[in-house]
Amino acid sequence: MEWSIQEVARSAGTTSRALRHYEAVGLLHPVRVASGGQRIYDSAGLLRLQRILVLRRLGVGLPGVARILDHTEGTAPADALEEHVAALQAERDRLTRQIAAVENTITALRGGEEMMMNTMFDGFDHTAYRDEVETRWGANAYARSDAWWRGMSADEKIGWQQRAAELARAWIAAAESGVESDSPSALALAERHVRWLASVPGTPSGANMRAYVTGLGDMYVADPRFGANYATAAGGSAGAEFVRAALHAYAEREL
Repeated sequence: MEWSIQEVARSAGTTSRALRHYEAVGLLHPVRVASGGQRIYDSAGLLRLQRILVLRRLGVGLPGVARILDHTEGTAPADALEEHVAALQAERDRLTRQIAAVENTITALRGGEEMMMNTMFDGFDHTAYRDEVETRWGANAYARSDAWWRGMSADEKIGWQQRAAELARAWIAAAESGVESDSPSALALAERHVRWLASVPGTPSGANMRAYVTGLGDMYVADPRFGANYATAAGGSAGAEFVRAALHAYAEREL
């Protein structure tokens, strides 16, 4: 069987633009190109795309994905997927620990109990995204932000995470309110978001800030790991799309 690029994108929960980007960087090629430039994929292409998406969900950057796929060239597809399953199970376990850690913190806060630092950060590992950060923004950006995070006290880390959660809730409320993404309230929220980003050492500044902000907005929609932070009650990617549109509007006017 064969499927069009639109059918594949819809089934995989991604976009035609993302599939074309994977093609441009040599990760995924259609089995043929029909009239009008329509990309057509076969079952082998779907299998390769599944592996790409699994690796991306695990935080592997595109260069890392390419290396893994090249390394396993000739390996039976089922054997290669078994390795991915093991990695996904490890990620599931990490998320389970992370959820439990946050739930315990909520219980402690509501009950007026003392929070235990040795359990609060169970499952949190920002280094899991090192390859992706370095690919997107460079090794220096990762090194500076890593040193900044490690240098904070437990209370400072809690405060920063709370600010991030409050910002996400504000975005969700704005998206659900029905205001336009370029309205004064949405632009004010975008400005707050940019200030929050700029508080992290290693964040690009000056002429690079605009591309950084718009790129992040695009990533919030393209990557479900980040888009989930802005999910509205209606579900889907509408919340992340609202954030992206507001960040783009702010960047065009102010950066």
